[in-house]
Amino acid sequence: MTLAPRRAKLAAIALTGVGALTLAACSSGGDGNATASGSTGTSGLTSTEFTYLGQTQNTTIISTLESLGSGACSAEQASTPLVSDAIDGTTWDQQLQVLAGSDALSNMSMAAGTPSLMKDFIDAGKVLDLTDAFAQLGMTDPVLPAAEATLKQLYQTDDLYALPTEYNIEGFWYNKALFDQAGVTVPTTWSELVDAAAKLDAAGIQPFIAAGSDGWPVTRLVGDYILRDLGADALQKVADGSAKLTDPEYVAGADAVAALGQAGYFGPAAGSIDYNTAMNQFLTGGGAMFYMGSWALANFNDPEQDQIGVDNIGYFAFPEVEGGKGSISETPANAGIPVMFTTANYTDDIGAWVKCIAENYGNVALAESGQVTGFTITETPADQSDLTTMVQDQIANATGSILWFEAAFTSEGTTVSQTNGGGLATGSLSGADFMALVQAANEG
Repeated sequence: MTLAPRRAKLAAIALTGVGALTLAACSSGGDGNATASGSTGTSGLTSTEFTYLGQTQNTTIISTLESLGSGACSAEQASTPLVSDAIDGTTWDQQLQVLAGSDALSNMSMAAGTPSLMKDFIDAGKVLDLTDAFAQLGMTDPVLPAAEATLKQLYQTDDLYALPTEYNIEGFWYNKALFDQAGVTVPTTWSELVDAAAKLDAAGIQPFIAAGSDGWPVTRLVGDYILRDLGADALQKVADGSAKLTDPEYVAGADAVAALGQAGYFGPAAGSIDYNTAMNQFLTGGGAMFYMGSWALANFNDPEQDQIGVDNIGYFAFPEVEGGKGSISETPANAGIPVMFTTANYTDDIGAWVKCIAENYGNVALAESGQVTGFTITETPADQSDLTTMVQDQIANATGSILWFEAAFTSEGTTVSQTNGGGLATGSLSGADFMALVQAANEG
């Protein structure tokens, strides 16, 4: 459903340059697909099309929308046809800034990749308040509480401004057979985790698998340790400037992970292993524990990739740090790729699409892509694995969520963190040196 004229329009807009953007000085007009002016009202206005803009690298969202258009949302499709486009994700935020500056955002699009930019859009009134929209549409609880809480925390808002087309919990996935072979039980504290790693290593089993070349699978461990030790608001304090990563209590988190690397528990080549290699290593029995998000269920449930068997994979939450302020019941989580709706040209027809998507996207994405979302599920596939059901139960029962290490960092801080995270897994970088690099990058 991609229209060539719209591609040309996007290309022209991109040439205007990001630097010229001033969100507060935007003119109205948008795509011009509504038959009357207006913003968030639902007073009889209609649209000629429902536009969606995504990244070329992501095909799941648009394929799910197209399935909805031929299924549960066929009435909306007949009234206001879905028209989609996609651009490269490497310049996503810059492209969104340009579009927002011209009030040319699509009715629905993938949200800004940088939470602070999304907050700018919200503050400028560019993004639809879904809490308010759901109330106007007579909807109750289409989004799971944990997912809604995560998005509000991510954008520092009281209302909901994006929908969770994914909802991922993070934690340690483990090979049950290798745990049994080494006589290891599931750890619930950091000390127990370190002891388990030592037993596995002594049994000739690599304790941890991590994509060190990508960095973030290692820095996730640093962030989780800090949040378990210092409490759920510890990293927000860094973002607010009331604490620094170089403070001793923060360095302790990086040191704890670096100690695992110095012991060789991530294997001999952790710094050169990428995401796909790490996934393959875990699914072929090359290591016992794999910290990852539940988006990996698609890999775990694929028998061609998963040579150890989905029933042989277990999950445990990031352990508590003894004496720490955080709780093991707070689940590291993220909303994957949220989607937002623009306030420009919001009409009754667009509201009908919003309602249909919120009520049905989760069922279709789960059935067709095996993807766990943050939507309330009303239809469970008959062939769903027990592991997928466990993840759904974990999400439904979560009492709170915590964000990842770099969630509140600057773009430069995020880049430096993930570029150097692998050094902790190889033992080549101390916790203090790592934190000094990231703190300096955050301060610009």
